[in-house]
Amino acid sequence: MVAGTERWLPGSATADSKRLLVTHALRGLGDGAVSVILPSYLVGIGFSALQVSAIVFGTLLGSALLTLWVGLARDRLGRRRVLMSACILMLATGLGFASVTGFWSLFTIAVVGTLNPSSGDVSLFLPVEHASLSQTTPVRDLTRMFALYNVAGAMSGAVGALMSAMPALLARRFGCDLASAQRAGFFAYAMLSMTALFVYWGLTPAIEAEKEERTRRALEKSRAIVARLSILFSLDSLGGGFVIQSLLALWLFRRYQISPGMAGAFFFAAGLLGSLSQFVSSALANRFGRINTMVFTHIPSNVFLILAAVMPSAVCAMSLLLARFSISQMDVPARQSYVMAMVPPEERAGAASVTNVPRSLASALAPLPAGMMLERSTFGWPLICAGVLKIAYDFLLLAQFRALKPADETH
Repeated sequence: MVAGTERWLPGSATADSKRLLVTHALRGLGDGAVSVILPSYLVGIGFSALQVSAIVFGTLLGSALLTLWVGLARDRLGRRRVLMSACILMLATGLGFASVTGFWSLFTIAVVGTLNPSSGDVSLFLPVEHASLSQTTPVRDLTRMFALYNVAGAMSGAVGALMSAMPALLARRFGCDLASAQRAGFFAYAMLSMTALFVYWGLTPAIEAEKEERTRRALEKSRAIVARLSILFSLDSLGGGFVIQSLLALWLFRRYQISPGMAGAFFFAAGLLGSLSQFVSSALANRFGRINTMVFTHIPSNVFLILAAVMPSAVCAMSLLLARFSISQMDVPARQSYVMAMVPPEERAGAASVTNVPRSLASALAPLPAGMMLERSTFGWPLICAGVLKIAYDFLLLAQFRALKPADETH
């Protein structure tokens, strides 16, 4: 269990939900490290900004396709089995990135593997864990549990980002090549998968779909609202794809020539702020409603993002980005909880996949144009594109869903 989360757990938390918090934290540690190491490493072995963005595109596209397949086959194969199989794929991904350097080889591994360049979770693990958490948690505790789930991943991701500076320190200490030292980070990512596999091994049949749930037609009752939410969430993810952590790190490297160590420290602070802010999300959602929490924390965070794009110095830009990170993640547990609360229990697994697959596909569309922008200019065009798209999403979400409240908000 991540330090400090035990006392925040709702009384309804089960052994399975605690294990899912632990595995999310383990993956967050690996994702936080490799998302910062990845652009520095690829540039170090001779890749251009466009090639780096193409690798990032491959990781997101592959995650979306795997998530789609998992959504179709998950309950037939078993959720525990899918999660354990994903750990084996995570092991192969880390070993692959540590072992080969050719562009097309790395691109192939990126597409079929689990590498996550965003530090957030856009992998095939996500819908399976969401469905499992929602099945083992009462609706009244969903926002709180999802907040803890995200905090576990975000805090570990912050630590991972800080640890991304270790290869540079080791390279200076022992006089070796930086790229060679950074390969150790991918080996460590591979080893984390085995620890996660061990934790998943202890999951019980309580996380599996009931027989009648497996035979029921997916989204029979909630198809319309889930489809509308998926479209809006995709717009938000399209904007987010321009500023996923690897591309944001690449922009900072190119725009301000910051060091890998400074990048690691920055993303550690950003992840810490983002994780702590999610503790507030549950209280805000209970007080003001989930949709209001999502929108009115998201809009100012994206204003900060746009302003950061035009700053003349690294200090100014990173200060605004930190301000953005301090509130930008408050919408995440409220969003996840809103989806799970608006659909009947037997359709939550389907809703998790239907809302996450389009988000993953949409986020995959942005890295290539972002890379083209960075190839031609160091100005923060990707940040501006992200901010504008995300603010448009906020206003559309507010207009369409402010009056649609889950049952626990109508009392």
